[in-house]
Amino acid sequence: MTNSYDVLVVGGGHAGTEAAAAAARRGARTALITFDKAKIGAMSCNPAIGGLGKGHLVREVDAFDGLIARAADSAAIHYRMLNRSKGSAVWGPRIQADRALYAAAIQRMIAAEPNIDVIEGEASALLLGAQNHVRGIILADGSEILSPAVILATGTFLGGRIFRGEEREWGGRVGERAATRLGVQLREAGLPMARLKTGTPPRLDGRTIAWGMLPEQRSDNDPWKMSPRSAGRRNPQMFCAITRTNSLAHDIIRKALHRSPLFGGDIAGQGPRYCPSIEDKIHRFGDRDGHQVFLEPEGLNTPLVYPNGISTSLPTDVQEAMVRSMAGLEAVDIVTPGYAVEYDHIDPRALEASLDLPAIPGLYCAGQINGTTGYEEAAAQGLIAGLNAAASVLGLEPYIADRSNSYLGVMVDDLVTQGITEPYRMLTARAEFRLRLRANNAWSRLGPVASRLGCLSKASLKWLAERDSKKGAIEQLLEARVSAGHLRGKGAEVPIDVGAKTAREWLRFPAVDPMMLGLSDDDISSEAIEDARYAPYVERQQAEVTELRQNDSITLSASLDFAAIPGLSTEMIDRLRASRPATLGQASRVRGITPAALSAILLHSKKTAV
Repeated sequence: MTNSYDVLVVGGGHAGTEAAAAAARRGARTALITFDKAKIGAMSCNPAIGGLGKGHLVREVDAFDGLIARAADSAAIHYRMLNRSKGSAVWGPRIQADRALYAAAIQRMIAAEPNIDVIEGEASALLLGAQNHVRGIILADGSEILSPAVILATGTFLGGRIFRGEEREWGGRVGERAATRLGVQLREAGLPMARLKTGTPPRLDGRTIAWGMLPEQRSDNDPWKMSPRSAGRRNPQMFCAITRTNSLAHDIIRKALHRSPLFGGDIAGQGPRYCPSIEDKIHRFGDRDGHQVFLEPEGLNTPLVYPNGISTSLPTDVQEAMVRSMAGLEAVDIVTPGYAVEYDHIDPRALEASLDLPAIPGLYCAGQINGTTGYEEAAAQGLIAGLNAAASVLGLEPYIADRSNSYLGVMVDDLVTQGITEPYRMLTARAEFRLRLRANNAWSRLGPVASRLGCLSKASLKWLAERDSKKGAIEQLLEARVSAGHLRGKGAEVPIDVGAKTAREWLRFPAVDPMMLGLSDDDISSEAIEDARYAPYVERQQAEVTELRQNDSITLSASLDFAAIPGLSTEMIDRLRASRPATLGQASRVRGITPAALSAILLHSKKTAV
């Protein structure tokens, strides 16, 4: 190891490991600074990867040779494709992971990268130079590590404080200290910062659960994977079970709300809307007679079970009474009580689309420090920050994700343009062009981009070339003309008078099985089949993409005075000033900006440019 690197990454979680790996793949000498080497890749909350919208991000990170999808397959003990009752564009690949196996897989991949050194220690302060430019990191022991690019991927550790009933302690994860001094420095630098909150449920001893009386949820039978490059399913598959809260549990919670730091005013940070605490659910949805709780095993060699759905900061005695009121949990033992964490974050509108912070040149931010929630959102930001930090130092092409071509682009554009009022979670509904952005075509959309940026290994480049060759052969097959009579002979109930059509056109007929056209059920064929079926709708969206790009090509001056534009409300002016849209397209995506306001902005911009 040395004391000088091209890129420094602070934090060994999902954002930090992807950032370090991405920078290293582009050729940057990278150091990963973490409190504890053994905790690299740890899953702080639920033992799962993927889900609705989140699964798309995992597949997209994988298309850049990222770590998260391959680690997920290495550790998967339960596969489930969510949203299967709807079109494949909104399917959500999700796996349950063995925590130990997942962390081990991440640590193996980090150790195998020759351009990464892992440094154990606390990053206590940024080392700054002229014009506030980053020069490196000062560790808690006073030593300095130099670098022109630093990525902060601090998760919930930046000013992290843990709450459980009347208990309070500083930390970003139970039993682990917070990055307090670094948080103080960022606040003193005048950055736009605030507090957010997240939480976790109690961990249960699975040996004390009456599994036999609960409905099971088994792993999917079809052998899909998080990464198409993974060899296959490696581990025994475990089932999850489902229980529910009930009126007794709700009464226990209501009677103890005065002991919850959420309701006592101790926690000021906003929590995630789509993953609220159980006390918040009971308070907000008082008419509900119960809420589902998924009992998810945490690994093959541990009795721990994660009760997904009852995140809480209630006192330990209340947690015990609450869980024991549920079916199947009457005699359950809590191994680790749940808790809430409040932590510092930066207003993401202060960031550029490359995730760098102009106020401190050379500083990049990724993950929960940017106001997001979830492993997948963190990993995706880590990828983008790592690619761009390496690009800035080595003089390479940056990666600015396009929202019309990736969920990566949707997320970053949402963050830097709109900011957040609660922890941001990726949802398929956030993508205007989601018919184009399926989880199963991530490599087709982004593989060529990753190849151009030089962040794919030789093995991945070879795999991608072979994949493209196979897809080309399938595309030729889809152009072959097939008669209605031929298909009727195979049992398809299609009109005989339709005549001959290309195989691509026949795929839009529900009665035509792809097998009748010579197609198989492998991943590449499935992607081509969906492309054919979605084609008419995708063509319609292409016109919308063209309009988006035209608007994004209309640049707005950095000195544009929104207050001088007639017709804009005070609220619009405040939001535009905070988001600093660089283009008319970005301005259109700021909350509350109307078409009339856009016209006024465009007209004023043209006048002032003359």
